[in-house]
Amino acid sequence: MADQIPFGTDNFAENPEPRCPSVLILDVSASMKGAPIAELNAGLQVYRDELAADPLAAKRVEVAVVSFGGQVELASDFCTAASFAVPTLTPRGDTPMGAAIAYGLDILAFRKEQYRTNGIAFYRPWIFLVTDGGPTDEWRTAADRVRQGEANKSFAFFSVGVQGARMDVLQDLSTRQPLHLDGLRFRDLFQWLSNSQQSVSKSTPGEDVPLVNPAVPGGWATV
Repeated sequence: MADQIPFGTDNFAENPEPRCPSVLILDVSASMKGAPIAELNAGLQVYRDELAADPLAAKRVEVAVVSFGGQVELASDFCTAASFAVPTLTPRGDTPMGAAIAYGLDILAFRKEQYRTNGIAFYRPWIFLVTDGGPTDEWRTAADRVRQGEANKSFAFFSVGVQGARMDVLQDLSTRQPLHLDGLRFRDLFQWLSNSQQSVSKSTPGEDVPLVNPAVPGGWATV
């Protein structure tokens, strides 16, 4: 299990742009085997390619990937989109969702302190949870932290359930409405995420940026 706080890729002197940190907390439990994990990996590649193609987002959006399947792992430490090497995720084990969320919150808090220490402005961070099941560990403590963080506007927490997900649990995780992925449209999901973060990266930190509703007819999600 991941038990250390990472240091991130610090290129603040060369790139003093404000940062939009994004933590992807991704379910890689055994039930994701086959088409789901293949489409998830393909979606991550779309996400990386779209962000890297935008000159401003490539310098401002930072990504960390936390995977959970049997254990929690830091699949990719914080780095700008331009430097993001997409990990190849493989399914295994059960679903320690509570521990994964707690770890994601911890590394985000540490990264924000690094920004402050180095005088780097940052946008409201994104935490994006994707799962096709329910937690097999204690998760309510993590849920309390998520709700408190949302109330304090410390981050924006999004949850997406793939077919088979415990949507009732996702509802309890945050005050934000969980979304249900339409089939295996991971590529559309990550295209939306990339587009949204490109819009945010062009704004001023602290400015509210309206997001396209992914649950409109034809969108990748339902509520």
